[in-house]
Amino acid sequence: MKEDLEMGEELMQHLRSRATELLLREEWNESVQAYSHFISLCQHHISHTHQRPDLDHLLKLQKSLCLALSNRAEARSRLRDLANALQDCDGALEIEGTHFKTLLCKGKILLSLNRYSLALDCFKAALLDPEAGLKCEALNGFLERCKQLEHQSRTGVFDLSDWVVNGFRGKFPELAEYIGPVEIRKSEIRGRGLFATKNVDAGTSVLATKAIATERCILPDQNEELADNIQLVMWKNFIDKVVESASKCKRLHHLLSVLSNGEDEDVLEVPDVNLFRAETEEESALSMGKPDMDKILSTLDVNSLVEDAASAKVLGKNSDYYGVGLWILPAFINHSCSPNARRLHVGDHVIVHASRDIKAGEEITFAYFDVLSPWRKRTSMSKIWGFQCNCKRCKFEEQICSKMEMQEIQMGLERGLNMGDAVYRLEEGMRRWMVRGDEKGYLRASFWVAYSEAYESDHKTVRRWGRRIPAADAVVDSVSKAVGSDERVLKAFMAGLKRRCGGGSGLVEMERAMKLARGVYGKVMKKQAMRTLIELGNHE
Repeated sequence: MKEDLEMGEELMQHLRSRATELLLREEWNESVQAYSHFISLCQHHISHTHQRPDLDHLLKLQKSLCLALSNRAEARSRLRDLANALQDCDGALEIEGTHFKTLLCKGKILLSLNRYSLALDCFKAALLDPEAGLKCEALNGFLERCKQLEHQSRTGVFDLSDWVVNGFRGKFPELAEYIGPVEIRKSEIRGRGLFATKNVDAGTSVLATKAIATERCILPDQNEELADNIQLVMWKNFIDKVVESASKCKRLHHLLSVLSNGEDEDVLEVPDVNLFRAETEEESALSMGKPDMDKILSTLDVNSLVEDAASAKVLGKNSDYYGVGLWILPAFINHSCSPNARRLHVGDHVIVHASRDIKAGEEITFAYFDVLSPWRKRTSMSKIWGFQCNCKRCKFEEQICSKMEMQEIQMGLERGLNMGDAVYRLEEGMRRWMVRGDEKGYLRASFWVAYSEAYESDHKTVRRWGRRIPAADAVVDSVSKAVGSDERVLKAFMAGLKRRCGGGSGLVEMERAMKLARGVYGKVMKKQAMRTLIELGNHE
């Protein structure tokens, strides 16, 4: 028996050395296998040591087991097998509750899972260990990161100022997961939607989240067939990434199953928004079967977002690419032709913010396509997307576009009618038809091209019609109030400001520009950085 134990210990020593060597060489799969063999033998020896008590030998074995579990957790975390990595950490901490390496490893895993409060507890506990002194700088770095992300996740306050002012150089800013005052409900638009639970000012973030998977490429401009082939390859790679991620994480597998696949949307269960909060994760209670590829394909077809879209702004180097991704909670946001939200893409993260003031109980909506276009064109676009838009704006414009004068204005524009004349005729028509408030903004948005070109002209047209054509600022205000801020509206406002004030502008005018800009980009930067972004937009 003694000889068997000695042989077993020699094998354990060999396995431990081999596993450590593989870990240092970053051969993660092989390292996990070697450590698993060692851990199994170690647990077997501990059970026999309990039968023949030898306190010193038992403590030595437990110490070896603790370190092996910690190292296997490190290897598993590198393989993104995070659930099992956390189990290993918990196993090691059961043996030694203050084990520095394990606390550090667990903290990093929890941080990557966006569970900031729990990660912070691990880093604080590790700081109490005497070994922390040797790695104080790295540990303090993790603590500061965790505090910053925890604050972001709690408040929804993000600051991209330095990154923007520095011309988007360096790494993308690190952003936390954030879920603001929103909930999921049955939607009158379609299926389920995301709703504000309290009043939200324009520019305020309502959620921020990292993509489950993204895929990007540069599409050729001149070769349509090649571009289509590249997109097919890109889509396949994207699907593979989603499937791989779902196969490694019970929670993600479950969240994918909650999304619509385009069928029977009216009878789908309405999930609690807390399901999407990482801090309340309970993986052990979730089941995970084999991924249903047909369902995944239809789910991605319905819920994937293209980064460079009508309601989006891509910041940094990713703006040079065509990108697609899956962001779980934003996938619940429906389309409206009078949208109230936009999204800002920063790396693999998306920040969703109010593009105009949102009232409590109002559904949060994106523009899936260009809403600064006439009703008939938007109707055609909605058919391409596979739905019919029945928003308040579309219902109003469908009715008013039946008027002969509206049809004549549209036909005139198609035949080269002077933009100023078209604007005058539309404004006169709205006066006669008693069009007021948002409805006036809807029609101005529909004929935005005519308004913007009229105001960008040499002013002969504007002078010709005088006060019978509204000031550009009034049009900008009514359009942004009705359909939310848009880069083109902001650009038109800044161009008008430059024409009136030359190189400078007053405080009132600049504050109006900032309000519009916050609707476009969100409240995610200080004024200097916002000015930089406005200038970049004006030169695009």
